[in-house]
This record gives sequence, structure tokens and C-alpha cells, in this order.
Amino acid sequence: MRTLLAAIDLWFVTIFLAPVAVIASVLGFHDEKGGVVQQWCMRTWARSLCFAAGVKVVVHGAEHIARDVGTVYASNHVSWYDIFAIASVLPRYTFVAKAELRKIPIFGWGAEGAGVVFLARENRKSAFEAYQQVARKIAQGLNVVVCPEGTRGERYALRPFKKGPFVLAIAAGAPVVPVVVHGTREVMPKGSFRVRSGTVHVHLLEPVPTTGYDYEHRHDLMTIVWERMAGVLRDQYGVESSATPVETVTREA
Repeated sequence: MRTLLAAIDLWFVTIFLAPVAVIASVLGFHDEKGGVVQQWCMRTWARSLCFAAGVKVVVHGAEHIARDVGTVYASNHVSWYDIFAIASVLPRYTFVAKAELRKIPIFGWGAEGAGVVFLARENRKSAFEAYQQVARKIAQGLNVVVCPEGTRGERYALRPFKKGPFVLAIAAGAPVVPVVVHGTREVMPKGSFRVRSGTVHVHLLEPVPTTGYDYEHRHDLMTIVWERMAGVLRDQYGVESSATPVETVTREA
């Protein structure tokens, strides 16, 4: 029943909210922090999907939500409901997502109208230019949510990080808020379309300043964020993460 309700809700709210976001963008109803109308569309969309699925979102560390400074939120990723849960609680934000999602009918152009940044990862030049544009907006006060693992995982154990989100934070001079989401795998795991009700916990950890970091020291920043997130998964949920950012360093060095 929850699967059917979530599917119906997804269809109708997307059809309704996507045009609103696009029209607001075309008419210029936006500012450096994303635009009030677009923000309302994304938050309403996310909260509606959580409600339809019977998902209760519990926030830990709400005091770490950025209010006056552009911030990069780095989250683990095991389910589409990670995105919905985070989007339902954060103020003034956008997401960095893979370019393939832009091709989804209605959703794609609605998300773009709402300010979601799509990256073509196979095109390094295009991705670099997009990151530069986002970095300027973050410096002006925009909050951006990224998933540094790159894609959804099948388990909660943290996987190695990609360097892009941390290069972005350093370029913007913005703090990184590590985010740990738990409970979404039980709601809708990777590879499944079945939706179950449940409680999702969103942990917002203490911000990690990027002052003093440069491109050459991006891996140090990655390691700090990864270790803090892995620590919460271990201490709160008994999840051990065997991989480390060092694996990413070796491959990308």
C-alpha cells in the first residue's frame, strides 16, 4: 500500500510542482540563495513523498544547520529517501546530481528549474565549469547537498569518497557539514521499488572549516569528514566501514 501511495504522490506532486519551479525560474524569482518559490517547491515535494511513504524524519544536530553562510552538506547515500529526508529539513539549499537524472521526463526540467546542478561526470571540462559556477553561488550564501560516495550503496558501511565535493568546498571557502542518514535503506533499498514506512534519522555533524585547505590538501579534508561520518555509523548503529578515503587517494593521485 505504501508503495502505491508513494508512486501516486510522486506522480501528482511532480506534475504540479515542476512547472511552478520552471515558471518561477523563467520569471526571475530567484536570488543567490536559490529562490523562495523554488525552495518551497523542493521542500514541499520532499515532505509530501515522506508523508505518503509513512516516513518520520528525526533530526539530530539541528544547531549545525547553516543560517548565514554558504555551506556544503556531505551525506552518505543508500536510498532515494536519503534525498527526500534531507530535502525535507534543510533551509535554502540545492543538490548536485548526476546528469542522467536530468533526462527523466518532467522531473528533470522541474529539478533544473528549482536550481539542482547536474554534472556530466564523464566530461571533466563541463563538470569543472559547473563546479566553478556553484562555488561562486556558495560563496554568496547558497547551501549545496552532495553525496561524495558518488552513487547509492547497498549497505550503510561508508565507501570511499570522490574528490569533487571537497574541491568545491575549498574553492568556495565554505565549511563542510558531514551528514549521516540512517533508516532509509529499510524504507527503500537500492534496486527495489518497494516502499515501507519507517523512521529516518538525519545526523548533522559539526561543520568542518575549509580555511587553510587548498587543492593539494583536499584529501586531508576528505579524511576528516569521512572519519566523522564513519564514527557516527559505528557508534550509533554498529556499522563498521572498512573502506577509507585513502583508497580514493591512491586511484586519483
